[in-house]
Amino acid sequence: MKSIGPDGPSSFAETCDFLFNLRNRGSKFGMDRIVKFAETAGNPEKSFPSIHVAGTNGKGSVCALLESALRAGGYQTGLYTSPHLIHLGERVQVDREPLSEERIVEETARLRRFAAKDFEEASEEYPSFFEFMTLMAFSRFAGIPVDCALVEVGLGGRLDATNILLPEVSVITSIGLDHTEILGDTIEKIAAEKAGIIKADVPVVIGFLPPTARDVVIQRANGLSGPVYLVEDRFPEKEFPETNLVGDYQRRNAATAWLTLEVVRSRFPIPDKIIQDAFLRVNWSGRWEQRMVGGRTVIFDSTHNPEGAAELQKNLLAQFGEPKGDREVVVGSLGEARAHAVLQVVAPYVRRLHLVRPAQPKALSFAECRRLVPENFSGEVLEARVEELFPGGDRCLLADDGTTALVTGSIYLLGEIFSRLQEGDSSETGRLQDRF
Repeated sequence: MKSIGPDGPSSFAETCDFLFNLRNRGSKFGMDRIVKFAETAGNPEKSFPSIHVAGTNGKGSVCALLESALRAGGYQTGLYTSPHLIHLGERVQVDREPLSEERIVEETARLRRFAAKDFEEASEEYPSFFEFMTLMAFSRFAGIPVDCALVEVGLGGRLDATNILLPEVSVITSIGLDHTEILGDTIEKIAAEKAGIIKADVPVVIGFLPPTARDVVIQRANGLSGPVYLVEDRFPEKEFPETNLVGDYQRRNAATAWLTLEVVRSRFPIPDKIIQDAFLRVNWSGRWEQRMVGGRTVIFDSTHNPEGAAELQKNLLAQFGEPKGDREVVVGSLGEARAHAVLQVVAPYVRRLHLVRPAQPKALSFAECRRLVPENFSGEVLEARVEELFPGGDRCLLADDGTTALVTGSIYLLGEIFSRLQEGDSSETGRLQDRF
């Protein structure tokens, strides 16, 4: 399959090479570049209604819950999330159908022509990988157009490329200490960055935030005359909506999504029964997801920061009871704070700990991971490559002792494993998985 790029025919592999090279240039924050890029492309973000979702944790799940309910209500949906697990097209979905390779080639070529009008491709000011993907999503949604797009913020909010949207409602799911080197080293600073998605007169739904963070968000909303809706005011804990996604935190995400749907009900009227049914069949892979692999049960759970680790601990207790040190566990993380939080939580449950390195530049080395294993850990610590534990197809080479194994840590690690489970599948997992 070929399509015409700015310099001639382009295949999907060549398109991925182009996008990969952009990703290698690193993250770029600021709104000037994406505003100019979008304007040259015809401002596609103005052609469809949207719901904009930020947060330290839960924003992807909330988008998935919202999408499921809106689609069940008869609306055509767009879904933009990051990163992808296996295929690049997963980031941009219409009615949960990922963008095809052919469409990615065509959209990339078209966007390169727009970019060439304002930017030198070799310059530092050329749009980033994430900016290309964001505008690709918005162009796709505008071309249909979708009835509503559910858009997940990449990082932060204020300077994120998705912040060119003027949504029906802005949602902030949670706030914790993550990406502190970029967003700030206090809850208040991070809250201010995420509150940057709030627009004048646009309603704001606030999920489960620490009080100081909540105050920052409310102050920002009040200053822009945006109506504020607190999930805690709408739902007592015992009345959180049910969802097939596992964990107390997913019920909190369901409550956040439900309130959001109530806020936009005048535009998107969906009966409560349809919403509840949709929440009970939502698909969001890699979140306490149980699979049979090679005849044994493995739980895959992306836990990538301290806030997520606290929820992992609750899930472990609910699933396995008090720790007995009898589990096979695989851990691979990006960043010391993240790995430390995960290892502290899983160690009491572990008989044999397999440390692996996700195929990402920021992945911790084996030595760095070993230093973070709790000193009182008495189990066995092994170092392994992903392909040694999951060699491809329906195979898992963890010791099958009759217990359920756990794979946790970075979402990138899960994507690598899932791509290997699809034997013969070509994947863009390792090269193009970064958010930015």
